Amino acid sequence: MNKLDFIYKRISIRDFEKGDIPAGDLEEIIKAATYAPSGNNAQNWHFVIIKNKKIIEELVNIVENKHKEILEHSKDEKKKERFARYLKFQTAFRGAPIVILVYAGHYNLMEEDLLKEANSESFMEIVTRIKYASPGIQSISAAIENLLLAAASLGYGGCWLTSCNFANLEIEKLINLGKDGYLLVAAVALGVPAKAARVRPSRKPIEEVITLIK
Repeated sequence: MNKLDFIYKRISIRDFEKGDIPAGDLEEIIKAATYAPSGNNAQNWHFVIIKNKKIIEELVNIVENKHKEILEHSKDEKKKERFARYLKFQTAFRGAPIVILVYAGHYNLMEEDLLKEANSESFMEIVTRIKYASPGIQSISAAIENLLLAAASLGYGGCWLTSCNFANLEIEKLINLGKDGYLLVAAVALGVPAKAARVRPSRKPIEEVITLIK
């Protein structure tokens, strides 16, 4: 057994059995997520765990309706056709026994506060680059990856979804979270895989994705 099998066995799962995930396992999965690194140890994440089937179906309806609305306002037929094909991925949490909505809280960029005071064009370029790197969102991404790896290690499947974010305002109204400064950034469908896991899509060769500086 490879020591890193817990990584290699994780793939995106979109078809689930009807069974639930025991509370103890679910707690361990979320706990693993909270052990991810975060800038300044901000731990700027919040997880909304939805097990109510009616609410999950309402989430699907919200995304479908918003998808349709976007298509109606587009004039580019090629783009509309491509976007229409992605609806099944945007609603991949349909049928999942658990949907976890992942929220990100505000992350304070100390460099931005300091460099803004300088009122320098060159310094503002630095601020732009820092924002592009999204340090606060990087912490959320690390937490989601921990969550998925933990789920796979315990025999569950998950799918990381960001494509439903175009309906984030409607989703936030549905769940009425009430946490100031927190915004929806992703959803994770979670459950027992309905069938044997498919082969992971091929990866780029290592040589193609690294630059070695000696």
